[in-house]
Amino acid sequence: MITQFLEEIDKKFPLTKLDVDDYQGLKAGGMTFLIEAYYAKGLGHVSVMRAKGFLGLMKMDTLMISPYEVDLPLYSYDRIFAFGNDTLIVELYDTLVSACNLDKLEEIKRRFVDLAERDPGEHWYDSIKLPQSISKKGKKSQKPRLDALAAQHLEGYLSAKAEAVSDADAKLEKTKAYVLGLLEQGGPSTDVFKKELGEEFTKELFLNALFGIK
Repeated sequence: MITQFLEEIDKKFPLTKLDVDDYQGLKAGGMTFLIEAYYAKGLGHVSVMRAKGFLGLMKMDTLMISPYEVDLPLYSYDRIFAFGNDTLIVELYDTLVSACNLDKLEEIKRRFVDLAERDPGEHWYDSIKLPQSISKKGKKSQKPRLDALAAQHLEGYLSAKAEAVSDADAKLEKTKAYVLGLLEQGGPSTDVFKKELGEEFTKELFLNALFGIK
């Protein structure tokens, strides 16, 4: 799905690959990570993490969009294949400085109510997580249906009615507040990185490669 997603983003917001060689081949939590980052013209920063571990029994794909040219919410996609289960998590965070119409995402979510909901638990960032987010868990046989939901949701996000960012500093501060919150208050993958790679390296990884905060 990651390759498909990058192709979809590139059609609307041409991608330029960035140098993140300093963050390749990272190992944490029994997983090995490969990382890519891009500048998406007219959109912002896009990053990808591909991870494998546990003798190939677990695979995780992550794609994050930090929009700083168009006023969309921050986008985080995780897909986890582990021991016969297929988990889809798409979280949208309110980093908006102006109104954005996300009605299409609500409509897309309604098309897939047949897929079982996953309990995301409680986290410090729940107050800024938007209701258009997704949390689903299914079996391997449901992969095509989960793929369709993920693809339609991303398309809906990329085509949402949003204005060009009017206050770049305010947009950056909202994004940075979320990322620093992850580093200071924790998150599922953040805690693993901090424990095994150290706080300073994890901070550089998040700010530079994953979220493109200068």
